[in-house]
Amino acid sequence: MKDSYRIVVLPGDGIGPEVMDEALKVLKAVAELDGFTFEFEHHLIGGVAIDLAGTPLPQATVDACLDADAVLLGAVGGPKWDTNPPELRPEKGLLGIRKAIQLYTNLRPVKLHPALLDASTLKPEVVDGTDLLVVRELTGGIYFGQPRYTETVDGTARAVDTMVYDEHEIRRIAIAGFEAARGRRRHLTSVDKANVLDTSRLWRKVVTEVSASYPDITLEHMLVDNCAMQLIRNPRQFDVIVTENMFGDILSDEASMLAGSIGMLASASLGEGAGLFEPAHGSAPDIAGQGIANPLAMIASAALMLRHSLGRPISANHIETAISTVLDHGFRCVDIKQDDATVLGTSDMGNKIIMNLLN
Repeated sequence: MKDSYRIVVLPGDGIGPEVMDEALKVLKAVAELDGFTFEFEHHLIGGVAIDLAGTPLPQATVDACLDADAVLLGAVGGPKWDTNPPELRPEKGLLGIRKAIQLYTNLRPVKLHPALLDASTLKPEVVDGTDLLVVRELTGGIYFGQPRYTETVDGTARAVDTMVYDEHEIRRIAIAGFEAARGRRRHLTSVDKANVLDTSRLWRKVVTEVSASYPDITLEHMLVDNCAMQLIRNPRQFDVIVTENMFGDILSDEASMLAGSIGMLASASLGEGAGLFEPAHGSAPDIAGQGIANPLAMIASAALMLRHSLGRPISANHIETAISTVLDHGFRCVDIKQDDATVLGTSDMGNKIIMNLLN
């Protein structure tokens, strides 16, 4: 086990820098507690990179990430860049870095903390006990397929996006899903649209083939529209969900509300090299700079980094336990506030996590 780690920090846009500051504070505290160190190296991505470097993903950022032990990302995007051409959109930076460092597996754990039972917009009896993991394929599908273009035909605008998956891409994410299920409750739901899409029919075929190597895992196939309904109707039925890029993007954001707020949802993107860890929420430009953003998803993403990329599960447990303790004691950010809660700002919430780490 190493005693020093080089972490590339990509604060990004909107509330990204604010929540990132709190995650770095917590990481420094847990490193001091557990006897190791970090070297944090900041780089540009997203809208701020467009403004300062003319591109959403500078080559210096890619090079740094390729040489890092792990990458922390805040958030990208905002209305300032909404009218930019496609190649100058902040989201191109996010998709590009995932592709550049070969991150093909995204893990989004969704677990409702008992103290937040009333924070969800769903009835407590529906969401109580929710504990699921979305395993999303990251580098294929309609987000990356070619051809993609907009043209004018006979005076009418026409746009084309292409959904493409090959057997190798499906097989490796299926393996990731089965392996995740093996470490949990041994139930895997593969989500597709096999009644309509050829890519989904191939997806279902390959996932079924992979399942032969995992006889201890129960495999269920589910159409994406049914899955979207079932997440709201009975989320406790799910253990691990594995699905393609766009379906995973949508379903994991839907699932975040089971945990009370998207501000609670962390994620890990893994592949061949350094992992990338980011909150599932966006840049929330409407509250940027107000000091009220919830940093818990960013802090929890830092815990996932310790567990999945740095091999420090004890340190990850320390952070996750501190988050639980703070919630148990009735402290909240504005997005998960409850009538009897003490509402904290972004920095105060980070400080409260550190206080519980060190006690």
